[in-house]
Amino acid sequence: MSATPEGFRSGFVSIVGRPNVGKSTLVNRLVGTKVVITSDRPQTTRSTIRGVRTTPDHQIVLLDTPGLHKPRTLLGERTNDRARSALQEIDVVCVVVEANAPYGPGDRFVANLAHEADIPAILVCNKVDAATGDQVFDHLAAAADALGEFDAYVPLSARTGEGVDALVGELVARLPVGPMYFPDGMVTDQPETFLAAELVREQLLRVTREELPHSIAVSVEELDDGELDDGPVDGPDDVWRLQVTIRVERDSQKGIVIGKRGVVLKEALTAARAELEALLGTRVYMDTRVKVERDWQRRAQSLDRMGFTVD
Repeated sequence: MSATPEGFRSGFVSIVGRPNVGKSTLVNRLVGTKVVITSDRPQTTRSTIRGVRTTPDHQIVLLDTPGLHKPRTLLGERTNDRARSALQEIDVVCVVVEANAPYGPGDRFVANLAHEADIPAILVCNKVDAATGDQVFDHLAAAADALGEFDAYVPLSARTGEGVDALVGELVARLPVGPMYFPDGMVTDQPETFLAAELVREQLLRVTREELPHSIAVSVEELDDGELDDGPVDGPDDVWRLQVTIRVERDSQKGIVIGKRGVVLKEALTAARAELEALLGTRVYMDTRVKVERDWQRRAQSLDRMGFTVD
């Protein structure tokens, strides 16, 4: 790796907020490509995911965290713990709120955690494209009283990109001079199998349109030897072959995921595969199984096996 330029700034930035305020969309916008799935369903993000933005003068390592919420299951408790742990050993925290919604207890809870971390904190007022100018002004004017004092206040739209450059400027100004933590061109430290699993889950949430976001878990393993459970896979060598396992908690949920004559599952997999192929530049084959694992999000053994642990 070549030496970093003189004056190069780098550091770790945590993106926190209550569920569904646009944290994942903001991370994708800052990185410049999709590294985190997005959905209008609350609490889509379950893991703390690193996205990396690198330019000639800075590198921002972004931690997209699960939305902090009142947990109802062991999975909820663990995702909350992951979000809290993302506030440790970072350089800047961004608290994301919505410009088109009033401040609530969840916003205050997240803001208090950020202030307790005793690091530079930026209030990001997202979704300005869905609010009037007066709403944005009033929202920012009320922020200090509602959420405490921040080092900077940035209105933006993660969806359109409006105001994102201003946020980058505020972040870089608060990062220390330091090394390049990840190679130039690397946009995430998550393995490609994790991205594949997340893309499948994102499309399932989109297609099912049912109350299933917490009941679906997707895991992906690479088939290095081209072998499936029922025999070898024929075809060209330039195909990335994956074993996709979709877990739900009820037999009825399995029916929803598969759909009549398999139409729901086929639509979700087709969309996920197309996006994955576009991102990675290679053809993808998915061998898929849908399994019922009852109450998996409430069982520690199941969560451990699926990787929902707390570091």
